[in-house]
Amino acid sequence: MAPSPYWEKMYSMTEQNKGKGTEPEHPMQSLLDADSGLSMPGRGEIRDGVIARITPSEILVDVGAKSEGVITGRELDAVDEASRKALAVGQTIPVYVVDPEDRNGNIVLSLVRAKEERDWQLAEDLLKSQEVYNGQVAGYNKGGLIVKVGNLRGFIPASQVSQQRRRRTEGIEAPEQKWGKMIGESAMVKVIEVDRSRNRLILSERAASKESREAQKEKLLAEIKPGDVRKGHVISLADFGAFIDIGGADGLVHLSEISWKRVQHPSEVLKVGQEVEVEVLNVDRERKRIGLSIKRREQDPWTVLKDKYKAGQLVQGTITKLTKFGAFAKIDGEDDVEGLIHVSELADTRIDHPKSAVSEGQRVTLRVLKVDPDKRRIGLSLKRAASAEYADADWEQLASNLDEVAMSNDDSEG
Repeated sequence: MAPSPYWEKMYSMTEQNKGKGTEPEHPMQSLLDADSGLSMPGRGEIRDGVIARITPSEILVDVGAKSEGVITGRELDAVDEASRKALAVGQTIPVYVVDPEDRNGNIVLSLVRAKEERDWQLAEDLLKSQEVYNGQVAGYNKGGLIVKVGNLRGFIPASQVSQQRRRRTEGIEAPEQKWGKMIGESAMVKVIEVDRSRNRLILSERAASKESREAQKEKLLAEIKPGDVRKGHVISLADFGAFIDIGGADGLVHLSEISWKRVQHPSEVLKVGQEVEVEVLNVDRERKRIGLSIKRREQDPWTVLKDKYKAGQLVQGTITKLTKFGAFAKIDGEDDVEGLIHVSELADTRIDHPKSAVSEGQRVTLRVLKVDPDKRRIGLSLKRAASAEYADADWEQLASNLDEVAMSNDDSEG
């Protein structure tokens, strides 16, 4: 009686296994495997497996084959301690098939190589698609920044760092000062080169910056509102103010919003790359403009000055600037406030220009004429500093000062 086609097929498969250095598989094994949904993994394949057992010397993983795979020896040693502690029985993990069947019949697996392989695949996919990847600065060297893509260390050469970062580091040469403060910051990058054989992954922030900045700006414009407080970096200075990068969009701090004191140019108090805290004043979503203030994050000196200085009071000051209509003087102890001495209050006789009476840098005793907190002005007089009409007020002020000195001495002696 001739053998049936089924048994002919089983016999043929058995014959094919002979001479391969492994025990011939039983003719029924393939049928059993097919019925149970089991399949032997191939070398270099990545599978998702379920941890079946964990011991100090090995990790057994169910990979859907006829036997469990094992992570042991060097492959187990390659798993860092933190990752090993995070593993648990029943957990699904990706594994790389190092050997589908070693001489002991084990399926040898690697957890580290699985993650690495998937990360390289991610890098290659990003290179092909040119999608923007949101990474984090993990380190630096003298040539640029290190950004991780998964667990791979990608490198951004200095020439590929974004313009915003380069502005922050103008004139700085030392790597730890130039790049060190950027560790932990977000970095939007594109992959521009992948070479597995050389373990080389090159990234570009410049290639991604325009696209990512637009996306970040739209997101920021949608969520930001007046009154918000943000950290930012000065990216450029102009006669009319300073532009601040607040993490996705640039905002303008007008010259009048930089400081409570009089500022002629932003460079007097700010420099490119400087970190500042700003308050959002207004948001124009249609024109994509953001108005910011630095001075409003500081105490308004006029909230104190209106009670500190009264008309008729004597103060000491320094002439800071001369104009046709008078002279400005900084009152001692008030770094952010200047008062105006009108030209008519500089001398008892008529003068054509303030330089006839005072000069910049000159120390003077002045009389307070008026304090106007609403208009943020203090009117001062030089000619009335020794006027007899204020004699009584001067005696009262002197007596008050002497009382304060006496009380101070008593406290120190006590």
